[in-house]
Amino acid sequence: MRRRQLAGLGLLACGLARPGFAQTEKFPSRPIRWVLPYAPGGPADAFSRAVGRGVTERLGQPVVVDSRPGAGGVLGVEIVAKSPADGYTIGVGGTGSLAGALSLMPQMPYDPLKDFAPITMMAAVPEILAVNARVPARTVAELVALAKAKPGGLSYGSGGNGTGPHLAGELLRLRTGIDIVHVPYRGAAPATTDLVSGQIQMMIGEAPALVPFIQSGELRALAVTTRNRLPVLPEVPTLAEAGVRDLELENWYCLLAPAAVPAERLEILRRAIVDTLGDAEVQRIFAAQGATAAPGTPEALMGRIRQEIARWAEVSRSAGTQAN
Repeated sequence: MRRRQLAGLGLLACGLARPGFAQTEKFPSRPIRWVLPYAPGGPADAFSRAVGRGVTERLGQPVVVDSRPGAGGVLGVEIVAKSPADGYTIGVGGTGSLAGALSLMPQMPYDPLKDFAPITMMAAVPEILAVNARVPARTVAELVALAKAKPGGLSYGSGGNGTGPHLAGELLRLRTGIDIVHVPYRGAAPATTDLVSGQIQMMIGEAPALVPFIQSGELRALAVTTRNRLPVLPEVPTLAEAGVRDLELENWYCLLAPAAVPAERLEILRRAIVDTLGDAEVQRIFAAQGATAAPGTPEALMGRIRQEIARWAEVSRSAGTQAN
């Protein structure tokens, strides 16, 4: 009897030891999945791969970028929210998936303020109001006049309902009183392709995606959405300079993990990501895309998400924005 009791105690001790062993095991010890909720080829894809390479070098485990586009980024972000909270799945969130979509989707599959552990802001990206080169408008005033002469005759694209370019287009509609039609795509890349081909006439899109086509003459930049002009397009006015007030914005991307990931694992990830964002080569890649690497604290990121939710909810109400 005593032998059986001792054996049972030994097994119990081993069982109790296992959680402690799991807690102290090296992290990461296998590849990290980086969910990109947008189509390949867009700015977020370039940022993700640049940062992913740096994190791979710093942590000694591969970072695998997994593109899961759809619903303006919501589908991919949902995958992150519902993944195991072990630190091996992180993902990109942004203006649309964490703020804009809340006003357009009554049944969101996650709560941006409760279902994620914020890691850091990643990038701030300026936007440009651009038209296909065949559109007979060389200024914002001419575009507004053209749109008012043909109500519903001009269409603008975005990477999906609730994304930054969609909300920017709705804000332009609200500020100028024009009637334009929104066409959502499964990411910035296909929207840009159709803008260049003339399937849609205009877009407020991210500078990294549009600048090459502006420089080639296939698109025409009418204004930028930032407070100051962009160094890459110094001759293009801001929207305020072009006569459109209260339309200053930038798109942004951040990194998130499932809500219950242990704090020590989050900090390991955050340090590797922030260190990578400070790397001169990574900053050069971001700058070449017209973007700024923008690391920060988890607290600052959560504050930004709260502010953006409130801002875009008000814009959606005022503009009567609906999902297409």
